[in-house]
Amino acid sequence: MKEKYNITGMNCAVCSGHVQKAVSKLIGVKNAKVNLLQNSMSVEYDESKTGKEIIIQAVKKAGYGASLQAYVSQANTVELAETEKTKKQLVWSVIFLIPLLYLSMGHMVGLPELNLLSSHHNFLYFALAQFLLALIIVFINRNYFQRGFKSLINLNPTMDSLIAIGSSAAVIYGIYSIVKIFADNAAAHFDLYFESAGTILTFITIGKFFEARSKVKTNDAVKSLIKLAPKTALLDKGGKVIEIAAEDISVGDILIVKSGSAVPADGVITEGSAFIDESSISGESVPVEKIKSGKVTGATIVKSGYFKMKVLRIGKDTVLSQIIKLVEEAGSSKADIARLADKVSAVFVPVVIVIALAAFAAWLIIGAGIEFAVSIGIAVLVISCPCALGLATPTAIMVSMGVGAKRGILFKNAQSLETARLINAVILDKTGTLTDGKLTVSGIYPYEKTSAKKLLSVAASVESLSEHPLANAVMRKVAKLKISYAKARKFFQIPGRGVKAVVGGKTVLAGNAAFMKDEKIKFKNAADVKGTSLFFAENKVFLGVITFSDSVKRESANAVKKLKSLGLDVVLLTGDNKYSANAAAKQAGIDKVIYGVLPADKEKYVRSLQAENKKVAMVGDGVNDAPALTAADLSIAIGAGTDIAIDSAQVVLIKNDLNDVAAVITLSKATVKNIKQNLFWSFFYNACGIPLATGVFYGVLGWKLNPMFAAAAMSLSSIFVVTNALRLRFFKS
Repeated sequence: MKEKYNITGMNCAVCSGHVQKAVSKLIGVKNAKVNLLQNSMSVEYDESKTGKEIIIQAVKKAGYGASLQAYVSQANTVELAETEKTKKQLVWSVIFLIPLLYLSMGHMVGLPELNLLSSHHNFLYFALAQFLLALIIVFINRNYFQRGFKSLINLNPTMDSLIAIGSSAAVIYGIYSIVKIFADNAAAHFDLYFESAGTILTFITIGKFFEARSKVKTNDAVKSLIKLAPKTALLDKGGKVIEIAAEDISVGDILIVKSGSAVPADGVITEGSAFIDESSISGESVPVEKIKSGKVTGATIVKSGYFKMKVLRIGKDTVLSQIIKLVEEAGSSKADIARLADKVSAVFVPVVIVIALAAFAAWLIIGAGIEFAVSIGIAVLVISCPCALGLATPTAIMVSMGVGAKRGILFKNAQSLETARLINAVILDKTGTLTDGKLTVSGIYPYEKTSAKKLLSVAASVESLSEHPLANAVMRKVAKLKISYAKARKFFQIPGRGVKAVVGGKTVLAGNAAFMKDEKIKFKNAADVKGTSLFFAENKVFLGVITFSDSVKRESANAVKKLKSLGLDVVLLTGDNKYSANAAAKQAGIDKVIYGVLPADKEKYVRSLQAENKKVAMVGDGVNDAPALTAADLSIAIGAGTDIAIDSAQVVLIKNDLNDVAAVITLSKATVKNIKQNLFWSFFYNACGIPLATGVFYGVLGWKLNPMFAAAAMSLSSIFVVTNALRLRFFKS
């Protein structure tokens, strides 16, 4: 069983790692993936060994919240709720921080003091007032302490642990100073650190608030897809039209769809016609005409027309839901570069705690005084930022997934997004990929006593059972000429060769020239026949040849030009004949052509290029492309292709536009570049910040980092990383 859960309380990659680890070690859990940006987790498990309550309890035991998620993403709701909660936390923190700063530092800048709380006369009240305000701020931000100390007790310290230890140290030292004031040591009021604790917590919350807002934007693509789903539909119930809620639609219902409204579900038109804007699903900007028997997709918009439709798919089975699921699952997967950041984050927090303790002890030994040493220890704990490191990769990947989805490019996992930038050879299938795939019969060549009508009739009998593009072309021609044909039985397909069936008691063969040779059929040499050909025989007697033509897509030449401009080798690999292959390659501007290959040979060719140290992308749309797609370093399926091709691919181009192949590669390069920038600045920030916080520059340059500025710097580093990743939203191929 596979389920999705909402997770609350995660702040960084260390947090998501702890949640994943806690669930993965449960008996019966096969796979657990945590998405930090969507605050979600997908779990695949054996129902006989574990259940949702056990999984939820495991998450709670790790110090986080969990709840089961519905089939349509609730990530948006959870993110907004988290953002709103953080906003309230921030507002109340600021309300109490202002008087705390006024009391502790106001007199330093000449602000008037209250006699009762004077830093010069009423030292005890002065200290107690600050303690009370700091305590309120600590209570408002208690989540850091609850999670931080809990994970520390479990020996899995997180960023919250650093905040909790640092803030607690400041408060405890302040309490120690109050005790000294009670003991008649008035000078101790200069050693209060309550404003540091309050400011640290407030600055951290400021960073979390802006980080949460930015994280919401990373899921814009998924959220915009969810919003597309219409809320109501018009049901035709025995001639009576009833408005019903979208969730009440059932498979088989007859719905009425009018101009200007959204298609309520996936289905087929039973009456009427319309021009439908499918840009929300496919990215295609031009409205598509749909007539009777035409399939329509839920959430697409009717620009003009009116029709009735029969519902075929609802809920999680619709194209829209599948796209949402694909984007979300891709966002949950990890690229190799992300695993590096996760490994570093896992050991980062314990190392920082050790550094803070070592710095504290070193300054005490040197004789700098406990106040100075405490300040140094707190600064080290607070400035260290595993958040920026943990957000560097997943934020960029999630934004890129969204950008791709809006363009009609679906990445099935993060690895495919990362791998695409390495591609240096692109193999293109011909029919349906480079060409329109809408083959038409261009010639009918009956042999000897066979008539053209007889040849077409026999051809229709066997091809009526096939879904091959050539078969479809034959059937369209037969329908146009209104030729009758008998039903075939014992239909059998020979991959890469042709088909065999029994028609009227006679064995009929239909396929390429190689198939005729295999079957020892004596046939007329068709070397003079131009184009894609199908040869036919009946009871070992050759009947004739039907030829087909297929036009190259108008965007193919431009797409190939773009791929070449990226320095890629472009190869046309097809099972078609030499003439058709070379003609298509010439129109598209492809120099290297491999023709007449079987599905297995396509896979072998992919392997041969890989043996030459090439990173190969295979672009195809048919069943015969599946082996090659599986073998390639990056497999790209044209969205209009077969289900098996799409299932075998890592990337799906919904628009059926070859220009998007170049977009896949350039988006990958932009994403990895962005990730490297984020990781560099995350490492650079810590490489500079931690030594500065430990005070190594104090003896030489007099530089000492105030814990309050350390907290501000930590928050800014996270905001910087997320904001930099959001730049990918403006990506243009």
